[in-house]
Amino acid sequence: MANVMVKKNEGGLVSQGGMPSWDPFRMMREMFRWDPFRELMPSWPYWPGGEERRTWAFMPAFEVKETKDSYVFKADVPGVQDKDLEITLTGNRLTISGKREAEVQDQGETYFTYERSFGSFTRTFTLPDGADTDHLRADLKDGVLTLVLPKKPELQPRRIAIKGESTKS
Repeated sequence: MANVMVKKNEGGLVSQGGMPSWDPFRMMREMFRWDPFRELMPSWPYWPGGEERRTWAFMPAFEVKETKDSYVFKADVPGVQDKDLEITLTGNRLTISGKREAEVQDQGETYFTYERSFGSFTRTFTLPDGADTDHLRADLKDGVLTLVLPKKPELQPRRIAIKGESTKS
């Protein structure tokens, strides 16, 4: 019997005898991640002419979930103060806007990398018909924005008792 070793490489792919295996899904993920303009961007925070280089726009990650009595929106907004956030309701549209200011950078300092993003963002969500927009609550704590939008009581599921022979006395 041949002595064949099976190894797992970085992507969890199986290769036999040290030969790399081909994974079309990994190749597609790498292609979607590819940015043709990344090579054109300098690795220092300022262009040679001295003007500030644009960084990636700040876009917080959101989590939206439905519980039995409400809809909960959570967003990671580190470094954003409550005065820089605006939450508006227009009909059945919930709009969350804000901005994170760039930190002051001293021209005399040397940056080896600058990957922190800043700028303005806006996200809009369409709310379902059963949302009670009059009782929306918002809280900003430890860099996490939490919005709780209750469901209207008449639209919440309720248990219906069944009357039958076993319920008669």
